[in-house]
Amino acid sequence: MSTRRSIIGGNWKMFKTPSEAATTAKALKVKLINVEAVDVVVCPPAIDVLPLVEILKETNVAIGGQNMHWEDEGAFTGEVSATMLRDAGCSYVILGHSERRHVFGEQDSDINKKVKKALSAGLTPIFCVGEKLDEREHGRTREVVKKQVAAGLAGVQLSDPADLVVAYEPVWAIGTGVNATPEQAEEVHQYIRELLGEQFSKGLADGIRIQYGGSVKPANAAELLSQENIDGALVGGASLDPESFTAIIKSAEKVN
Repeated sequence: MSTRRSIIGGNWKMFKTPSEAATTAKALKVKLINVEAVDVVVCPPAIDVLPLVEILKETNVAIGGQNMHWEDEGAFTGEVSATMLRDAGCSYVILGHSERRHVFGEQDSDINKKVKKALSAGLTPIFCVGEKLDEREHGRTREVVKKQVAAGLAGVQLSDPADLVVAYEPVWAIGTGVNATPEQAEEVHQYIRELLGEQFSKGLADGIRIQYGGSVKPANAAELLSQENIDGALVGGASLDPESFTAIIKSAEKVN
């Protein structure tokens, strides 16, 4: 069994007004009162960060951003910076999510600048990689993941494995109801760990947590999380419901 501590992240995407976010956070606060063996991160829309930080400040739940710009400040309408997220109370930020890559056209070079900025600002990046359906069908999963890892982490200096989380998100499994089998996911997670060993060192790579993301639900969480190289989950739709999200977290606790 791995000694890495499980990390479950909830990506709320563009859901929940501040009042809805507050209601959900209050429910989570009660449900997770005795959960201590798993790191829990909630990543709400930027407008919800401050109310959630306030509600969850005395719990074990950390708050993260869903994206950020690589500059500290400037004329970048609609963007938020790492320093803004940090000052608001965030300790994590999702970077390189497939929706940012494929809907908004973010390039590996953009994501690389963001990863470096997040680390320098004291935020832990949740760095996402993953292949599209046609890429998997053409046997290009490793090629795509290798390129994303190499380019996204180029020049990144890391001294503590806790400073980086990687999320493997096969694009074909996000929001589709179809998830990779535990064996498929484990195979790619193991490969990502090898790539991290080449990028940093085997010692660091062995400590970096790699989450699986893609239609994770209470029904499949335990089987996925029991794999040797799957250290948690980045949960989308199921994280919007306190009951479902708690069930996934409890699954991680049992596997730990």
